[in-house]
Amino acid sequence: MVLSDVLLAPLGLAALLLTVPIVVLYLIRPDPQELTLPTFQFLVAGERQQSATPFLERISRSLLLLLQVLVVLVLAVGLATPYVTVSERATVAETVIVVDTSASMQTDADGQTRFQQAVAAARDEVTGTTSVVTTTNGGEVVLQRGTPTAAQGTLDGLSPTDAPGALSGAISQAASLAGENARVVVLSDFAGEEWTTAVTTARGRGLSVDLQQFDGGGDGNVGFIDRRFSGSAVTLSVKNYGDSTVTRTVRLGNAQQELQLGPDDVGSVTLPVPAGGSEARLSPGDSFPTDDSVYVAAPADAAVDVLVLTNDRNRYLTTALSVVDRVNVTVRQPPTTIQGDYDIILYSNVDRSSLLPGNVETGRELVEDGGGVAVLAQDNLPQRYRDLLLIEPGETKAGATVGQTAQTQLTRGIDFQPPEEYVSGSLRSGSAQVQLSDGTPLIATEDRNGGRLMYYGYIEDRSSFKFNYQYPVFWKRAVYYLADREPLPALNHETGETVRFGNTTVEGPAGPVSGNSVPLQRAGLYRSQSRQVSASLLDESESNTNVEALDQRSGTAGNLTRTERRSVPQPLTEYVALGGLVLALAEVGYLRRRGDL
Repeated sequence: MVLSDVLLAPLGLAALLLTVPIVVLYLIRPDPQELTLPTFQFLVAGERQQSATPFLERISRSLLLLLQVLVVLVLAVGLATPYVTVSERATVAETVIVVDTSASMQTDADGQTRFQQAVAAARDEVTGTTSVVTTTNGGEVVLQRGTPTAAQGTLDGLSPTDAPGALSGAISQAASLAGENARVVVLSDFAGEEWTTAVTTARGRGLSVDLQQFDGGGDGNVGFIDRRFSGSAVTLSVKNYGDSTVTRTVRLGNAQQELQLGPDDVGSVTLPVPAGGSEARLSPGDSFPTDDSVYVAAPADAAVDVLVLTNDRNRYLTTALSVVDRVNVTVRQPPTTIQGDYDIILYSNVDRSSLLPGNVETGRELVEDGGGVAVLAQDNLPQRYRDLLLIEPGETKAGATVGQTAQTQLTRGIDFQPPEEYVSGSLRSGSAQVQLSDGTPLIATEDRNGGRLMYYGYIEDRSSFKFNYQYPVFWKRAVYYLADREPLPALNHETGETVRFGNTTVEGPAGPVSGNSVPLQRAGLYRSQSRQVSASLLDESESNTNVEALDQRSGTAGNLTRTERRSVPQPLTEYVALGGLVLALAEVGYLRRRGDL
């Protein structure tokens, strides 16, 4: 064994040379002179026999010399920094804990979820300075360099989400927080391998990254992986991740269908969408309940009632409206009274002399009640429309080109063709969605007092747009906009997305949420006063809870788990210093007893 095996700085032993002058001083010190006092003649007289080895006798009789040599010895050993080899984990003062809060961590494993097991293990990793990062929102820092008490409280307050996780982003976030010599602990089921790059990068920086896997209870999961809408029906896809054939019943509202799925099979069922909010369920369930449900949001009143007021039956418009699912079209010819409740009124090719004041007033009242009104362009637009008409009409012109098109839900992806003839004019109110080269609005909209207005600038009998395959697409969007009915795909989201509700309070699965944008971290229905949306876990990789153990994987993931644990020297300087202090106090005590102090 060499000195470097026990000392970090063997050169510090050079301090032992201090013992040489101490010993020399003791050797050259003169002997005390003996005097015979008559007063003490009763003492035994006689000369003391001289020692054969006076040098050794002098040293052995000097306890003070021994103490001083020991102090120098301890000082020299302390300067040499003695150490013992320990695991690097035992020396870490700062720890960054990464807790996987993704949906798959809710898998039940022997009476506890993977998440509960991970949090229990995380509590044992808390050190003097601890940061906590979760996989929520791509890597969320919930505690930065906190005390042990703060870290324990933070871990107790964590909860899993119903959304796919971003383990790679969380590890990268943890690496950016970690100081020099900090340790990163990752607690996850480690589904997939996208996280391996982040671990490799962190270890490349010299950080110690400890991977702790929780993968129990994931065998044989069956769950929803997709949801598609067609008209008023929804198609749900189910996958069997197990090794044996299973039978599942899918229920939605009053409808149900049975599926038989072989190993790794995917099956689909198509069911009608109930009005309002509903939940599709798989039965029987399994150890991962999150993907056994799919939530479906739909308007409480699915049907849209449209009244077309026209003196020249517009068969292109009425045909386009009739093919829209759950749209009921009524055509009335002025002069007429309007009876019944409608969601939308469309004014198309109305004779100025036939348009009654009550026909216009009904449209105005409908807007105030939250409905929609659209005025279609024609020669000699009736002045009676007044505020229902969003443009100030001028003369009929020809030859304009389409200038600017706003990218909104109403116009996105539609190729608006230049009109052969159009009513020129300027915008009175609202905003132009499609504008011609001379500034005339071709499509304009306005949200007013809870209702909606639209101006459609194509003169129908002199427009080729009605022959375009996108014509019914536009009117389907227009009907949904005017009736304030979002299409089903726009109401139903996947967990992990963010939805804008406006500055209002939203009642969600985990309680009320306030703010302009609401992150959909939990599966369920989210409701505000004017809107309802759903969120469901529909992620094929997240539902694959049958995760292979890290130490059994090949490739990058397996290599990362086989990284050797590093050992580091643990200096013992503080203990040596304590021993030196004890010896120094012993020396002072001896001098006091001898009377030198």
